[in-house]
Amino acid sequence: METRDSLIQVTDLKKHYKGGTIKALDGVTVDINKGDVMAVIGPSGSGKSTFLRSLNLLEEPTGGSIIFNGIDITKRKYKNEEGKTVKLNIDELRQKMGMVFQHFNLFPHMTILDNMTLAPIKVKGVSKAEAEAKALELLDRVGLRDRADAYPIQLSGGQKQRVAIVRALAMEPEVMLFDEPTSALDPEMVGEVLDVMRELAEEGMTMVVVTHEMGFAREVGNRVLFMADGKLLEQGDPKELFDHPQNPRLQDFLSKVL
Repeated sequence: METRDSLIQVTDLKKHYKGGTIKALDGVTVDINKGDVMAVIGPSGSGKSTFLRSLNLLEEPTGGSIIFNGIDITKRKYKNEEGKTVKLNIDELRQKMGMVFQHFNLFPHMTILDNMTLAPIKVKGVSKAEAEAKALELLDRVGLRDRADAYPIQLSGGQKQRVAIVRALAMEPEVMLFDEPTSALDPEMVGEVLDVMRELAEEGMTMVVVTHEMGFAREVGNRVLFMADGKLLEQGDPKELFDHPQNPRLQDFLSKVL
């Protein structure tokens, strides 16, 4: 479900390396609204992952602003409602932005259930019983309740990625960030992960998805961003963007991938 309530406002976002000679992000401006399913596409090295990782400060931007829930998170301090200057709590910020990586990032020495409950117990202070009940409910949702006591090594890539998604959901985030969630999977496992993401989208979860899956971007996304050379070159409705691309770089890119 799409609404027009702006959740994250990104303005002139920059990420430079080597004294500004490498511009991974070169002035990206975009609004992410509540309920958006935003697919970010573009060639390798275009800045897609850097953009995504900047949203929860896994990458420290060189310039620009990211306003999330009314706070510029690129500034380490901000004024609260009482006018006092307080320090940004990055852990708290990351609770609100669930992140799903390419390579699952599950702890190999812990069971699936323990992987799921670690953050809710340690970070949110949820009781073990409550965290486990919620984890089992989420695992049930992705058809993996029977694997709760298994270790990551005993799961297929698709199963691990489904666990990674529900592990992020266990923190009840406001937005989910996906960094090429299917690119490390065997082709036959891609569908099972995209199905979970499709369900989330249908439920109204705000999602930003860096992806090579053009079918997913077209069918599930309500907005598509095309990036190249660290710049946002075109954005819009998926049908419009795929059927009538305006930017020559986008036309060239689509001619190679579709």
